[in-house]
Amino acid sequence: MQILNKEMTKKQSRPVKVLQFGEGNFLRAFVDYMLDIANEKGKFDGDIVLVKPIEFGNLDRFKVQDCQYTVSLRGIADGKETVINRIVTSVADAVGAAEDYQKYVEYGLLDTLRFVVSNTTEAGIVYDETDRYELEPPKTYPGKLTKLLHLRYKKYAGALDKGLIILPVELIDDNGIHLKECVLKLAKLWNLGDGFTAWVQEACVFCSTLVDRIVTGYPRDEAAEMCSSFGYEDNLIVTAEPFGLWVIESDKEIQNELPLDQAGLPVIYTDNQKPYKQRKVRILNGAHTSFVLASFLCGNDYVKESMEDDLIRKFMEDTIYKEVIPTLTLPKEDLMAFAGAVIDRFNNPYIKHALLSISLNSVSKWRARCMPSFLGYIKEMGSLPTNLTFSLAALMAFYKRGEELRDGALIGKRDGEEYKIMDDAAVLEFFLKNRTKSNMELAKAFMSSEEFFGQDLTQELDACAVVAGYLDEMDQSGMRKAMENL
Repeated sequence: MQILNKEMTKKQSRPVKVLQFGEGNFLRAFVDYMLDIANEKGKFDGDIVLVKPIEFGNLDRFKVQDCQYTVSLRGIADGKETVINRIVTSVADAVGAAEDYQKYVEYGLLDTLRFVVSNTTEAGIVYDETDRYELEPPKTYPGKLTKLLHLRYKKYAGALDKGLIILPVELIDDNGIHLKECVLKLAKLWNLGDGFTAWVQEACVFCSTLVDRIVTGYPRDEAAEMCSSFGYEDNLIVTAEPFGLWVIESDKEIQNELPLDQAGLPVIYTDNQKPYKQRKVRILNGAHTSFVLASFLCGNDYVKESMEDDLIRKFMEDTIYKEVIPTLTLPKEDLMAFAGAVIDRFNNPYIKHALLSISLNSVSKWRARCMPSFLGYIKEMGSLPTNLTFSLAALMAFYKRGEELRDGALIGKRDGEEYKIMDDAAVLEFFLKNRTKSNMELAKAFMSSEEFFGQDLTQELDACAVVAGYLDEMDQSGMRKAMENL
């Protein structure tokens, strides 16, 4: 079979408008995929240049395929199994920031360039005072961006229409705000001048973004079969789920320049992304955290398997619809639609999501994802949320099975089989030390810990006694029977 290339795709040449720091699977299955659709629908006329921001690795696969590749979205959409295959042609070139430094800078200085996108991992947006302007390029992503903006500022003599719109998608809160702070600190450290600082403030737009799509990457075990069905060889295939959401927060109007929503894409422009972040964390992530440990102790190993267990599915749906959604601020219609999409995502037959992998750091996850809904429900309803309270007891049941500390993990047992309980050392040590206490004593010690929860949860109605009662029931009758009795 012929390898995919731009002759096969009949790639149309467009002006380079986007410089993208990061060539990984997520950006290619999310941002580049969306821009490709926007190009096709006549809403965006621009190409992307990928920048490999670190020296590790190479771009050989991109060069061989002329940066053409296939995205395969697979999963459940609107309750039906769906597969969408698309050849993405929006990427014009790929360069290494270090290996192709001069070419990289030339792209950064193009008159047509308007956007910078990045996904340099959560550790990528950091201020490093040891970074240096003289390096080609500076070692950190904020350093690279600051120098590129300064070179652009000098080339165009501070013209306000030559600023750039910066769209980081790194998974940290207020990513745009933090990136801008790093740039301004480096500008000061490097003595780049008040004029440049003013230009960054006025001509450039730093957007904070929220992204949501599970990208499963290159389908190593299925690639040969998929290429056979495509009729061409593709070593850059990216698989992902159909669901996608990109929330872009900006204090300046950028929607007219990047009208992705007009192309029917799941992009929301707002001046406040926090309600959407809250919706994602408390419905999607909160649902995960609320049921996975109970489901594991009921004998399940995967999310999809859990959704095929009527007891677990009912628990999950009741948690979302009866206990989480009533505490959120977005319109109910919006929340219900998002919840429906979440359930479709949990049912995705193409994603094998292990419950034990989700169980990592469950104490801090419960605090961030479930506790706000737990407390919000108490405030709104004046009573304990049954399922969220039960989920805290299930968490404790999962952890208190840890009988020994081995290689940084507590070792628990389910039906005689060992499993690893992974969390911070303080959490593991707490459960190892307190596991033999009565359930009431354990609940009091755990729920009153401000180290774990930031407050004393035993003060919330009769939560401590209820949790202890659930634990007694789990010990006596087993997790499944305790859930049935809910």
